[in-house]
Amino acid sequence: MTVSFSDPGQRGLAGESDSLFLGPTVSATSVNVTSGTTTDSEPSSNRIGSATDRSTAVDLALLPKLGGSALLTQLGMLPGDELAAFAKANPSTIHRLIVNQPRAANVSAWWAAKSSAGKREFAASVPELVGNLEGLPFSVRDAANRTALRAEIAAAKKSVSAGAGRGSLVSSKHHLEILTQIQRTLHTTKTEPSRQLMTFDPTGDSRAAVVVGDIATADYVSYLVPGMFFTVQGQMYDWTVIAQDLQQEQTSWLKRIATTDSRYQGKTAATVAWIGYSTPGVLDITSLKRADSGAGFLGNAVQGVKAVRHGEEPYVTVIGHSYGSTTAMVELAKGGVTVNALALIGSPGAAAQTARQLSVAHDNVYVGEAALDPIVNTAFYGSDPGSAAFGAHTMAVSGGTDAITHKKLSAAVGHLGYFEPGSEAMRNLALIGLGEGSLVTDGSQADATRTLASR
Repeated sequence: MTVSFSDPGQRGLAGESDSLFLGPTVSATSVNVTSGTTTDSEPSSNRIGSATDRSTAVDLALLPKLGGSALLTQLGMLPGDELAAFAKANPSTIHRLIVNQPRAANVSAWWAAKSSAGKREFAASVPELVGNLEGLPFSVRDAANRTALRAEIAAAKKSVSAGAGRGSLVSSKHHLEILTQIQRTLHTTKTEPSRQLMTFDPTGDSRAAVVVGDIATADYVSYLVPGMFFTVQGQMYDWTVIAQDLQQEQTSWLKRIATTDSRYQGKTAATVAWIGYSTPGVLDITSLKRADSGAGFLGNAVQGVKAVRHGEEPYVTVIGHSYGSTTAMVELAKGGVTVNALALIGSPGAAAQTARQLSVAHDNVYVGEAALDPIVNTAFYGSDPGSAAFGAHTMAVSGGTDAITHKKLSAAVGHLGYFEPGSEAMRNLALIGLGEGSLVTDGSQADATRTLASR
């Protein structure tokens, strides 16, 4: 799949602090926030109340001053009609909660405490919030985001039809193009795996994430994090096609491995085409501001999967391309979330000095560098992940013959050449996402001995 750059500009929200904001003069106690039952280390004052009764004490004038757990608890106490009216009148308050969320484990516990009727009412009242809350069931989020998408498209079409002012018309048409790109991305044929809209934030140039496969049951989940110039309007469709190619490659390998290892029978994989942050454009490409913002969103997404799948967590892999690899390393260097594997391709570097400084299980950090890729080895944002000193595993991308399938593998060439179906890069990315590091080729003579029998 060839990725185009039809919209190199980036004018979206740069991101906000991930800290919980309770307001300058408001304490959690004063708004009746109680501790939820959680397993993480978030301070009790920031946890979401588990109260299930309606509260007539909710002060609508106070809500815009709240944030995080306090705000979510209070919103959950409002009757559906009042909640919907508040959200319509205060979109910035709802959006602030979307970009500065409570911990996913706490959101999951808060949701579990609500009655079935309460869940339905809350989701129907604020689908734009429910669809983006990490820690909520994936099917609930997908349904909410599709509802919000339809409403946003209807509003954009109405704005375009009104045609009030050239500047407003251009903006409305641009927004509608973004929305229709997401709508197009969600379409599948009968033979293709299912897709779910897991993130939908239509502000600015929008943020979105589309799942290929069933993330609620998949044994392996891989996040594809893009780099510079990627936008929802320009690349959401292509990025999802790439995610589907990877998911199908992983599915083929799972079936192949299952022929010699019965433990793999019935195992499945899901991939996430994640454009969950505003990537840098030509005006801010030298800055790490977008990486810092995107890192928080990425960490929340991974925490969301772990919270919803608690006790049955999938094998989680992050695949970072270009600036996306920098973003991934910024988050994993914090230590707030751990993934099972990390693949860095076409990387311009990051602040981490070694692979061991990243929160990746068993040092499962891999680096792929294609011929004629001008970005690799630059260490533009810090250390060079491809250097021997960094300590990552080499992932071969130069092509050859697969010792297992005996098929010819094409080489990755240039900065965007890593995702071609049938390439050595795509083969290795699939195996990294399945935890099959022993089968990942590294360009050495040992590659000829990497067979299913050698696992």
